[in-house]
Amino acid sequence: MTDEQKWLDRAIDLAIENVARGGGPFGAVVVRDGVVLGEGANRVTIDLDPSAHAEVMAIRAACRDVNDFALTGATVFASCEPCPLCLSASLWARVDAIVHAADRHAAAAAGFDDAVFHGLLDPGGDGKPWPLRREHVPTARSEEPFDAWRASPNRTEY
Repeated sequence: MTDEQKWLDRAIDLAIENVARGGGPFGAVVVRDGVVLGEGANRVTIDLDPSAHAEVMAIRAACRDVNDFALTGATVFASCEPCPLCLSASLWARVDAIVHAADRHAAAAAGFDDAVFHGLLDPGGDGKPWPLRREHVPTARSEEPFDAWRASPNRTEY
């Protein structure tokens, strides 16, 4: 198993664990030089905070851990393609890359409207290069958080 796969699996595990706690099916891990700086899971419905996305929570934890608002050299590993809010937070945090398992279409199939927001806020639509690497790495486990979400009788629909 590659390091990339290990961190994606951790993000997926966080997402599945979060569904069991009544949260959304999204998890994220911020890693730099093979060290986890922060982890997060979607807390939107738990905290009644529309900005409490997994990537944002992981970035907040990582910044507290390193005592800095910049995470240069770090990568965000996410269970699903980050929405425009999370992409923006990643830019502000100065991470080097985002690697995700599932994509916006998998989120839409599970009832999340991320694809709509991507369309409204089309990052990089002006043809300029994106300032951080974005990579979709589908895995055999990519859909597991959404499967857990669909199966959860305690989920709060967005």
